[in-house]
Amino acid sequence: MILDFGLGRYEAVLDRVDRAMAGPTRHAFIWRYCWADYIEAAVRVGDRQRMSDRLRAYTEWAEATRQAVPLAVLHRIRALLASDDQAGGLFERALALHAEGDQPFDEARTRLVYGEWLRRHRGRAEARSHLQRAKEAFDRLGAAPWSARAAGELRAAGVSVPNRATDDPLASLTPQELQVVRLAVTGASNREIATQLFLSPRTVASHLYNAFPKLGITSRAELARLTPGGR
Repeated sequence: MILDFGLGRYEAVLDRVDRAMAGPTRHAFIWRYCWADYIEAAVRVGDRQRMSDRLRAYTEWAEATRQAVPLAVLHRIRALLASDDQAGGLFERALALHAEGDQPFDEARTRLVYGEWLRRHRGRAEARSHLQRAKEAFDRLGAAPWSARAAGELRAAGVSVPNRATDDPLASLTPQELQVVRLAVTGASNREIATQLFLSPRTVASHLYNAFPKLGITSRAELARLTPGGR
């Protein structure tokens, strides 16, 4: 599930957890640790119903533990849902709580999401520090998909980050992101792409949202400079 999340396969995350929660292990305590990922995946695809169902349960559990890391993750989730004037403070509170715990992967994820938010709402300069620290942590942990995602955001923030595998930016995309980008380059709308790939327009939008940072671009108009070349 974490691999799916790191690769931006949010629908797969939701489907995987839904199946598990409907099966014989649905009452297992361990699933509580998946709720945060489930909630964020639901936020990413715009599924507020699924998000709301788990958010209440995760909030009750995290607050009952009184432990820094679950509370930090809870503040990260709340920041994703908050208004622009409240989100920054929630992200900062999450990082303060991370400083009390010892979970570098969760802290790096918070810095990545915070950096994404900063780049889109306050400008590239403020985002770079958090994105750089996130990438360094993911590199130390060997979390390659997450490092690639942070690298993509850094490029979108104006930082030159070499692609270790290849100089081709399209190589950083997942297979379905590549399909979506190929069609978007032709000028096809999200609805037209969805029809051709048997996806929902919302899923197409999600794939583009994740592909843009990997490609170092910020808008659909910039896709024109890409040349898939019959891939």
